[in-house]
Amino acid sequence: MVSYKELGLVNSKELFRKAIEGKYAIPAFNFNNMEQLQAIVSACVETKSPVILQVSSGARKYANQTLLRYMAQGAVEYAKELGYAIPIVLHLDHGDSFELCKSCIDYGFSSVMIDGSHLPYEENIALTKKVVEYAHAHDVTVEGELGVLAGVEDEVSAEHHTYTEPDEVVDFVTRTGVDSLAISIGTSHGANKFTPEQCTRDENGRLVPPPLRFDILEEIEKRIPGFPIVLHGSSSVPAEYVETINKYGGALKDSIGIPEEQLRHAASSAVCKINIDSDGRLAMTAAVREMFATKPGEFDPRKYLGPARDELKKLYMHKTQNVLGSAGKA
Repeated sequence: MVSYKELGLVNSKELFRKAIEGKYAIPAFNFNNMEQLQAIVSACVETKSPVILQVSSGARKYANQTLLRYMAQGAVEYAKELGYAIPIVLHLDHGDSFELCKSCIDYGFSSVMIDGSHLPYEENIALTKKVVEYAHAHDVTVEGELGVLAGVEDEVSAEHHTYTEPDEVVDFVTRTGVDSLAISIGTSHGANKFTPEQCTRDENGRLVPPPLRFDILEEIEKRIPGFPIVLHGSSSVPAEYVETINKYGGALKDSIGIPEEQLRHAASSAVCKINIDSDGRLAMTAAVREMFATKPGEFDPRKYLGPARDELKKLYMHKTQNVLGSAGKA
């Protein structure tokens, strides 16, 4: 077993407290490989933003649990080398079992999510409480979830969303002892969040998705004031990336993500962690497809993964500076 403290990581407790007080959100960026990690760390160092390195169960299998430990330690040292030791959390995204959460804690994760939202309410509480007891014994923070997000992301899939019930949050938080709570107020997983048919058009003819249920968020804030809230499925699905991918041979459906102005509004509330995964995938794929199409003779992976990394960095800097408000908060 290795403690995250030996790797130079931090848990999320103090970061969330400061984020709620400062009315901003910590970026939780998913990664699977070295280029994504380089982009995240360099973007957050340059903007002086704290960051949560987020790993799904699928990403952990892809990257290897032992390599991930040293990648996280390397991220801490890389930040120092770049000139600013930003706070870095290593977090399990959508853990679905006690065994997986325990393994991540034992391998140096500083934060884990146990997602029992698909279970009956009492089973969700029992599973979450079991994870909390083990995690807290090792000073690791735990995120639970109430409500179900629609969409597909890695091994997480749901046909329909179920909004979080404000009447349940006090009981759930009290009985489980979680450190933060992921809620469902209209965000969804994956790149295909809303179809054009689900949207309306504004005065400029642009498609506008259904608004997030800020009334539910406000009710939850009243029930558990000052408690850290998390939003999953918060990618904005930039149209320019979708257009680039399709221009150079892709076949993505038209889709609309979560408007960034709604995320800015959420970040000024008790929402102190916002998860962004699909936007990074789109940025990387757009850059790689463009390179393959415009320079078909290129076969050096560094020549197409390098531009993809640069595009990711640009995206992540935009998110910390203009969307989440976390720039300058490290």
